[in-house]
Amino acid sequence: MINILISGANGRMGRKVFESCKLNDNVKAVCGVDIIMNCFDKNFPIYDAFDKVKEDVDVIIDFSAPSNLDNILNFCLAKNIPAVLCATGYSPEQIEKVSSCSKKLPLFRSGNMSLGVNALIDLVKKATSALGEFDIEIIEKHHNQKVDAPSGTALMLADAVKSVDDDKFYTYGRNGIVGKRDKNEIGIHAVRGGGIVGEHQVIFASNFETITLTHQATDRSVFADGAVKAAQFIVNMPNGLYNMSDVINQK
Repeated sequence: MINILISGANGRMGRKVFESCKLNDNVKAVCGVDIIMNCFDKNFPIYDAFDKVKEDVDVIIDFSAPSNLDNILNFCLAKNIPAVLCATGYSPEQIEKVSSCSKKLPLFRSGNMSLGVNALIDLVKKATSALGEFDIEIIEKHHNQKVDAPSGTALMLADAVKSVDDDKFYTYGRNGIVGKRDKNEIGIHAVRGGGIVGEHQVIFASNFETITLTHQATDRSVFADGAVKAAQFIVNMPNGLYNMSDVINQK
């Protein structure tokens, strides 16, 4: 049995992870950490700080916020346990810190925990290779409570394009830009509204045809299930930095 600590336990994704754990016979959500100490299940204690955790923990799943990263990494280093980092919006300095800490711990980081999105990334790479002269635009849509833009997934998709064609560069919206589109641009656009769970489109457009690759999440459970799979994967791995492609390629 793998004992999981849920960081950001009272958030929408934290609760989805708790539900996913209850449906999985191989894991158990033993406690949570959140600045809001609302214990929604009598058998699931929630603390407002990591240093108050009493339970034995094998791995952390974090869906909190980038501002919580130092607390998570300090706890993991002190307890010598791995973490699945699912928050988006990390600064370059924070990403470098995760990479540095992965030399001492197994760490898992992904901008999107959906297996489908990570399959989409592979398709985007293949399409970029095949459609080198096409213009490429990325549109992402999320609910009106999402705090970072563009989404981590949109950046993952853009990075997938750039990994095939390093001459590409990112243009975030086009407000204030005067002049025609550069052939090497990857346009990245964010939509925020209502309760949209998450939708990403990668558009490949030439003068005579358009191909659109789309992923739409209809329930946040898909991200929670992916995070639990990642926790099961990483708990026995050696030190290093892992992502969802490692989980997919393990199959």
